[in-house]
Amino acid sequence: MMQFFVDLFSAAQGWLFEHAVEPFMFVSGLGEYTEEAFEGTEWLLTGMVELAALFLVLRPLEALLPVHAFHDQRARLNDFIYTLVHRLGLFPIAVFFTLDPLMDHIAGLLRLEGVHPFNLEALLPAMPAMGAFLLYLVVLDFCDYWFHRAQHQFNWWWGLHSLHHSQRDMNLWSDNRNHLLDDLLRDIVMAMVALAIGVPPAQFIVLVSVSRVLQSLQHANVRLHFGALGERLLVSPRFHRTHHAIGLGHESGGKGTLGGCNFSVLFPVWDVLFGTANFQPAYAETGVRDQLARLDASGATIAGRDYGRGFWQQQWFGLKRMVQFARRGSH
Repeated sequence: MMQFFVDLFSAAQGWLFEHAVEPFMFVSGLGEYTEEAFEGTEWLLTGMVELAALFLVLRPLEALLPVHAFHDQRARLNDFIYTLVHRLGLFPIAVFFTLDPLMDHIAGLLRLEGVHPFNLEALLPAMPAMGAFLLYLVVLDFCDYWFHRAQHQFNWWWGLHSLHHSQRDMNLWSDNRNHLLDDLLRDIVMAMVALAIGVPPAQFIVLVSVSRVLQSLQHANVRLHFGALGERLLVSPRFHRTHHAIGLGHESGGKGTLGGCNFSVLFPVWDVLFGTANFQPAYAETGVRDQLARLDASGATIAGRDYGRGFWQQQWFGLKRMVQFARRGSH
């Protein structure tokens, strides 16, 4: 059965490339990049399959087990636009295949000096293919945990990443609500790590796809958890919702300082090991504290921070926050 779907996907990739992508490459004068375009077609088709799966599975689940009613449908639609840009865009694969020749060149220079590149699978040559895949997934997730903590640690970086936390009506599309610069930084780091440990290009695409689907589930507006044991094995919507909780998921010690809890992307074990886990059973209200109106010393109401309504406004405001937070040293 699995081979049937693999063959079906390959046939669809070939058809899409032959009838749409390849003609476009030649018409636009980019015929010399057809090999890269074929790899990009695989990425594009993977994103299309993901979108279809999210519509068919998570949308009905949100309707069946909602945490809250949606108050801002436009904000939800905006998140969907982010998802289209992210899932159908070529950022991760473009970064991976741009860095691949560079890493090969560096590896060639090292071989001349008698130094051989590291390959994670070489440490366990008898490991089956699925075991190697899971090993890559764990290593990449470990790096993703620390990358995520850095986004919450440095003021300038939080200025970018806070856009992701600004969605008050979290939903299945909210995983992709990120600043483009923030996405680019993450894609570069994860591609470099993948290349450094020897992840094959085909496996890299599947690894990213599996991670993205699970993260969409985590952000979905569903009243769902995995039980006492399951919550500690895989990040659930409830566990990750705590990470998005106002004044909790992005602040430490109740002092309003940068930090937070539940930074794990797939496996909560990293939060447990490094003391950042919060398994509270509540389904918290989400957002960033500075979005809320507050009173000044005289008792006058100060409006909350505006994170922007549309895609481009949010991108521009994110850059402004990055500069502002870096200068003021606060958030």
